[in-house]
Amino acid sequence: MPLLAYKEQRILSPQQLRKLSEHKYSCFSASLLDPLLQPWWNWLVAQTPLWLAPNLITIVGLILNIVTTLILICYSPNGVEPPPRWTCFLCALGLFVYQSLDSIDGKQARRTNTSSPLGELFDHGCDSISTIFVALSACISCQLGHYPNWLFFQCFCAIALFYCAHWQTYVSGTMRFGRIDVTEAQFSIIAIHLVSAILGPEIWLTKVGFGKIELWYGPAITTIVCGVISLTYVFSIVVAGGVGKNGSTVAIPILGVSWNYTILVFITFGYTLNIINFQKMFIEGGSGKNGSSVAGTSVLSPSIPLTLVVLPALMIAQKSPDNIFTEHASVFILAFGMVAAKITNKLVIAHMTKAEMEYLDWSLLGPALLFLNQYFNCIVPEIWLLWFTLAWGTQDLLRYCAQVCLEICQHLRIDLFRIPYSAKVSSTSSVGSQINFGVDKNGSTSHRKSKNKLH
Repeated sequence: MPLLAYKEQRILSPQQLRKLSEHKYSCFSASLLDPLLQPWWNWLVAQTPLWLAPNLITIVGLILNIVTTLILICYSPNGVEPPPRWTCFLCALGLFVYQSLDSIDGKQARRTNTSSPLGELFDHGCDSISTIFVALSACISCQLGHYPNWLFFQCFCAIALFYCAHWQTYVSGTMRFGRIDVTEAQFSIIAIHLVSAILGPEIWLTKVGFGKIELWYGPAITTIVCGVISLTYVFSIVVAGGVGKNGSTVAIPILGVSWNYTILVFITFGYTLNIINFQKMFIEGGSGKNGSSVAGTSVLSPSIPLTLVVLPALMIAQKSPDNIFTEHASVFILAFGMVAAKITNKLVIAHMTKAEMEYLDWSLLGPALLFLNQYFNCIVPEIWLLWFTLAWGTQDLLRYCAQVCLEICQHLRIDLFRIPYSAKVSSTSSVGSQINFGVDKNGSTSHRKSKNKLH
């Protein structure tokens, strides 16, 4: 594939498509909430019509999550103005619906015998987009717009942490979830929205104690602790240099790639455990030849695309003469979030096709223009380029995802949002047992995010 070819005929090569067909989903999870939520998910999927395609379930949940967050953003675009309480409740409802639908799409795939590698890819792609909106909505509900640096910190930590989860999957071949992980984080953010809906968003700015400390200070301090721990993570990657196939140390991830994005203290602690797991994984090396990644590349190579997103974002936000991040926080986060979602999807595809990940991408055009514009003393209004970055990044992400899905559908001879035959429930077990056993929609015999965990 030509470097930076924007409209290439095919995105995936025949070899990548062949590897994708052979891909088997591997996941390890020890989530605390998932077993408790299984009865709810089992009941919900049992009410789902058999003609409803699993990917359609996923995309409907994502759309609801995006719409509810955009409504919240309309009332408080910078996280400074307190949004109406009903918008916070709407976000809580939208996230709950998304989380529930995201948990049953794999179960529905087994019920309808439509499991395929496309399901895993589509699910992770939707999650990469949802992460941006979920993190931003939580920050707005907590009124973090009064503290722009913390708003930047929390949102980009969410993006980086999600990327790191797939980074370690690319290295080890197995996606790992801890006892306090995705599901716990989602329900914690739902709780934050509900607190804001009941008591008002201003509650997070309430000063308590002798030092008149605002309520959000506690999570901020614990996040700093996680940042200190992340230094150990970065150092472990440096020490692990040379574990790749060619003994490469091509990159060192920037400070904060594994920092936590959550608001609550116990969730921050949970992600600290994940950081320790990442450290062990990198020290032990990958599952490829000579401790390399699944594609036989350096375990450090995925740090380059992430750095090309987060580092320019930080520099642009800090050096902007127009305070572009402070004045247009939501647009800024969404613009760079779309770019991050694109590179995350490319990392997922690289893992599933056991291919080397390309470092440069057309989605980086917007951040590059913003950076160069500042270098030349802002000859173009920054807000124009920021909106261009958002529009360009969004269309580039959608074009890329659509093209990849079409190519995979053609290769596997399946439809993305339709079950082209009368699906039949497997006769080997009941609906409940199907949900907990067997091959999930991602082509795996293990549980999906522990939502298919053996009981």
